[in-house]
Amino acid sequence: MKKTLLATSLGLLVISGTAMAERSFHDRAKVLNVEPVYAVVQVNRPEERCWTETVRYRERGYGRDSATPTITGAIIGGVVGNQFGKGSGNKAMTAAGAILGASVGHDIGKRGHSDSYVTKERRCEVVDNYEEREELTGYRVKYRYAGKTFWTTTDEHPGKFLPVRVEVSPRY
Repeated sequence: MKKTLLATSLGLLVISGTAMAERSFHDRAKVLNVEPVYAVVQVNRPEERCWTETVRYRERGYGRDSATPTITGAIIGGVVGNQFGKGSGNKAMTAAGAILGASVGHDIGKRGHSDSYVTKERRCEVVDNYEEREELTGYRVKYRYAGKTFWTTTDEHPGKFLPVRVEVSPRY
């Protein structure tokens, strides 16, 4: 009994599938009008832009950090300060002269040396350059089949005839 029921069910499925296939068929419809469809799209065309730029570099080279001007200034300042001090104030004036002389010597030593230089360098950057343009995206097609007019959109120009699939089914 189960085998008969299964065979009957499968038979009905095959018959209904065949009936569905027989309800539709392919034909050709007459093309009445074709209009191209355009869309505005943005396209990026990156562009490299370059320029020459003045650049300053700091340099720490040999002799730039020499202690000689500072030491020389301290010695001269100490000698000068020693000349102005008398008694117990002599040591204080010598120390003050040495400190002031060291500071002046340090400043003079720095003045004579340039610790930077200027050069020209080429710099570049990529800049986005968007432009809008119209692109063809398809075709709006007006066609007639069996005395009725229809519209559709296609990717390609259909020519004089448009292939159509026709499906027939009962009205009830």
